[in-house]
Amino acid sequence: MTSRVRDASKVMDEEELAQQAMGGCGRWQVTIILLLSLLKLPIAWTQLGIVFLAAPVPFRCVNSSHACVTEEEDSCSAWKYDRSVFSETIVTEWNLVCSRSQLVNITQLVLMIGILVGNIVFSIAADRYGRKMPLILSGVLQTLTGCCASFSPWFSIFLLMRFLQAVATGGAMTIGFVLCMEILSGKWRTTVTTLSHIPYNIGHETMVGIAYYTRNWRLFQLAVSFPSILIIAYLWLIPESPRWLMAVGRHEEALVILKSAAATNKNELPGEITFSTTEKQRIEMEGKKPNIIDLLRTPNMRKKTLAMCFNWMACGLGFYGLAQYISTIGGNIFINVAVSGIFVVPGLLVTLLTLDRFGRKTTLIGGQLLASVSCFLIIFFPEAPERSDLPRVALASLGILGIGISFPTAYLYSGELFPTVVRNVGIGSGSMSARIGSMIAPFVASLSADSDFLTPLVFSLVPLTGAFLGLLLPETRGCTLPQTLEEGETFGCDPDAAKNKSDKDLAGVRNEGFQSDRQV
Repeated sequence: MTSRVRDASKVMDEEELAQQAMGGCGRWQVTIILLLSLLKLPIAWTQLGIVFLAAPVPFRCVNSSHACVTEEEDSCSAWKYDRSVFSETIVTEWNLVCSRSQLVNITQLVLMIGILVGNIVFSIAADRYGRKMPLILSGVLQTLTGCCASFSPWFSIFLLMRFLQAVATGGAMTIGFVLCMEILSGKWRTTVTTLSHIPYNIGHETMVGIAYYTRNWRLFQLAVSFPSILIIAYLWLIPESPRWLMAVGRHEEALVILKSAAATNKNELPGEITFSTTEKQRIEMEGKKPNIIDLLRTPNMRKKTLAMCFNWMACGLGFYGLAQYISTIGGNIFINVAVSGIFVVPGLLVTLLTLDRFGRKTTLIGGQLLASVSCFLIIFFPEAPERSDLPRVALASLGILGIGISFPTAYLYSGELFPTVVRNVGIGSGSMSARIGSMIAPFVASLSADSDFLTPLVFSLVPLTGAFLGLLLPETRGCTLPQTLEEGETFGCDPDAAKNKSDKDLAGVRNEGFQSDRQV
């Protein structure tokens, strides 16, 4: 089947061409999005796998009733473990107990640092070399390093392999989402990018089943790492982002992909298309390339970047911190992990219903306020032997629900705030901020050992601050995505200060030309 091409020649804006060729969401986009959704499974397995890799097991010192000392009160050098649930974990393999117990926390810290590094490194690579090849490279690296980790003879090698696997995971997280968003238009960006988070929760739940049937950290690590090798098939199954190709001036390659999309989705294109000067050409004339500094160089872009990054940090802190807080209440480890994953799904559904109806800004602020109020109310239900834990569990669950609203909103919101040429860097910086929050989370959760109110107070104040900073952000609902650095700076400014109608569209005024996409 071929696309319906008109004979007339037309000078078209790059975004106008992308919307006309691809439409909102058709069979071409659905196929690519389903393929990209599969990447969420190994991402979830890698991020959350430490729960089962280092699952706590009862232990005691050999020939002693104590855990860390012998009957003679000497330091213990050999331990006996209860292997009724797990035959082997990294805790039992390398005796990460007593004085070495902090190595488990270091393992998770190294993982989050690796994801943080991957967010930045792969984001920069994707903005310079395209979305497709860095994405495939990240999947291959995930497989190689993950499988090597499962055969690690020493803890230090395991730590190194997990770090490299986390770097690849961080890259896949950011690039996969951006590519998904860049092939969509109109209301479908909201719907599909929100629903694309559900496969992560599927990965969360399926990880429980993998752990249940393996019961050995080496088998578990191998099982969650090897499937990523299938990403090699994406060389033939997914295209490069046409929006990125146009943004960097590779119009001929973009047209080939857009014609294929138009043919599949049965959309019309003009016979001949003429482009205006691209951002790449303007940058070359100015003698510079876009980078992370461009996010902070100008005042409006700087304000939006800092406000959004803090909200990302609040989401990372709240999600991982509250999940850990709930897990300390006790119970079966498989049930606890499964339930904690289910909490996020209602948040995604609420997000889907509110993003287009109330806008990105209101949804983000609403989610942060729900998390803040829920965590604050926990203070009034301190732990006590005669009191039920149900109120704390319920309020913490509402907090996770709030974060479940804010997190996917932050993904979509960031992708619409930052211009195409630095979109990966922008979302990567936000994801980096979330990793910082997730690194802080265990330390915040541990404050409950000394005080009943410090932990919920911090979990309350951080999202509350994020909600206030969200007031500084412009609404992006119904607006054309900014392509260039100049458009990114103009986006969100006072419409009356804009120079022309095009700038007014980018300043947050509804773009009437965008409405056709919303009818697809």
